Amino acid sequence: MDGCVFCQIIAGDLPGHLVLETDDLVAFLDTRPLFKGHVLLVPRTHLETLPDLPAAQRDGFLAAAQRLATAVKDALGAQGSFLAINNTVSQSVPHLHLHVVPRTKGDGLRGFFWPRTKYDDGEAAGYADKLRDALASDQP
Repeated sequence: MDGCVFCQIIAGDLPGHLVLETDDLVAFLDTRPLFKGHVLLVPRTHLETLPDLPAAQRDGFLAAAQRLATAVKDALGAQGSFLAINNTVSQSVPHLHLHVVPRTKGDGLRGFFWPRTKYDDGEAAGYADKLRDALASDQP
């Protein structure tokens, strides 16, 4: 897609520190990492969000995420990793990308990047009902 930074990296039109390439996926270092070794996994095809990812690519996408999560531990000495996908909101580049961030206890990253909230009494059940209804309605 014209103007997409990730598409330009995939095409070789912009430099990127590639760490993994398959027929469907590319992973490269984030240019503004949370920690050194922060990787972005993207599909080669321009897709904006996770719901846009074709079913045929889901297993490969998750398998690559598993490989990258292992690699940041093995290669970088991280104790673990943080994986995240933003869909539309907070998505700095509108191309599906999964963040794989190396983590070490005491690294200063405090859970999620936003403040937490609490449900009022009985409110959680209502949210669960709405989500179950939505999931039930998307079944074939």
